[in-house]
Amino acid sequence: MTADLGRLLGQVGAVLLDFDGPVCSIFAGYPAPQVAGELVDVLRRRGVDVPPDLASEADPLEVLRRTGAAGDHGTTRAVEDALCAAERRAVETAEPTPYGREVIVAARQAGMPVAAVSNNSAGAVTAYLVAHRLAEYVSPVVGRAYADPDRMKPNPEPILQAVRALGEPSARCVLIGDSLSDIEGARAAGVAVIGYANRSAKVDAFRLAGAGAVVTSMGEIAAALIKLTDGR
Repeated sequence: MTADLGRLLGQVGAVLLDFDGPVCSIFAGYPAPQVAGELVDVLRRRGVDVPPDLASEADPLEVLRRTGAAGDHGTTRAVEDALCAAERRAVETAEPTPYGREVIVAARQAGMPVAAVSNNSAGAVTAYLVAHRLAEYVSPVVGRAYADPDRMKPNPEPILQAVRALGEPSARCVLIGDSLSDIEGARAAGVAVIGYANRSAKVDAFRLAGAGAVVTSMGEIAAALIKLTDGR
């Protein structure tokens, strides 16, 4: 546990969690490139001329972003619907992140409400939380705005939506995320941020992006929260 992490957690009153990464690997059993390819097939069935770089895109969220940027709302809705269905299927084989559950429980034991703020659909996030007996610990669940990918993180709006629901000032909240979009969105929302570097290459990138603390295991956060509880 770093001093930065302990100090940061001691200054906040609520925890916001990104979902895919800090809580689980949503596409562990239903790989993201496969889902992205299925979304590209949706585009082709609707007569969209798919450029080669989009045809080979491995990130389904990026396929949705690119579709939304093209401005055809009907096609965006079709891709959104297909992605929502794929995410609901994916959570059935999602792999829990080590110590993700412990972070949620420890935060609640420390008196902190926990919200989920995800670029995945709220339905998929909620289904996972219910299946893993975590729904009672996490509220609200703020997922991707329907067929409006411009409102996904790094847009701060979903983060601010969770902050408002929790009733805490932004400065008293911390977001735990595993992507630069989480860090950028949190900073834009005035929320503290812990970067979960689940790959070593992310450590320096997260620090440069302004994360208040960077960890390589969710266990570091769980330990810090337990220590915080014991000290109260």
